Amino acid sequence: MRASKRRRTSSQSLENDPKEQNAEEWREEMTVNTSASVKGKKDNSSPVIVFAHGAGAPSSSDWMVRWKKMLHKALNAVEVVTFDYPYIAGGKRKAPPKAEKLVEFHADIVRKTMQMYAGHPLIMVGKSMGSRVSCMVASGKEVDALAVVCLGYPLKGMNGAVRDETLLQLKVPVMFVQGSKDGLCPLEKLDAVKEKMTVVSELHVIEGGDHSFKIAKKHQQSSGTSQDEAEDCAIQAIATFVSNLLKGR
Repeated sequence: MRASKRRRTSSQSLENDPKEQNAEEWREEMTVNTSASVKGKKDNSSPVIVFAHGAGAPSSSDWMVRWKKMLHKALNAVEVVTFDYPYIAGGKRKAPPKAEKLVEFHADIVRKTMQMYAGHPLIMVGKSMGSRVSCMVASGKEVDALAVVCLGYPLKGMNGAVRDETLLQLKVPVMFVQGSKDGLCPLEKLDAVKEKMTVVSELHVIEGGDHSFKIAKKHQQSSGTSQDEAEDCAIQAIATFVSNLLKGR
């Protein structure tokens, strides 16, 4: 079996306005969206994860549920908090707004998570659009994140232009997990952006993976690596990245 991995490191629903959602409603929402308790005692070294979905599917999608479970286990997290952005909450299927318009809602979830799990290091994770918004939130003054993990960062916009401003403003370490066949993030363009970034960044590539890391059967057969094995390799790379940051706290 050949590992599907290529690693590069550099040093460099809410109908109402989200602001009006009261604490009780938010706690109920969190109760639904947080992970089940994990056996074993968790101390303050266990991270809390806020995991944001992508543009086209809510936190209840099969992809999000599967990755939530994998992240929870691999990072020994005290909790993995997921949520739905207002445009898609409650089964709605509206077109997503610009990422900038989701920042305040996302930041509010993060702030309340930090209050609920005070003392635990915060890891922000996002799929596609959710990773871009996570980076925006992590750059804010009120959020003290240990790191951001981007699962399929959408570097290219709808017009094909490279959107690197958010990454260049980032102030915390970041890890990218990208499919080698992801048209929204050509690896050579991401490498060029990483060279300009001022924070520590790592890249784990899922060979043959698309924007959601799906690998064609033909590629799995030729590489000798299954879908599950490739994703497990990515999860272990994330766990190592976070573990090294926790050791350096």
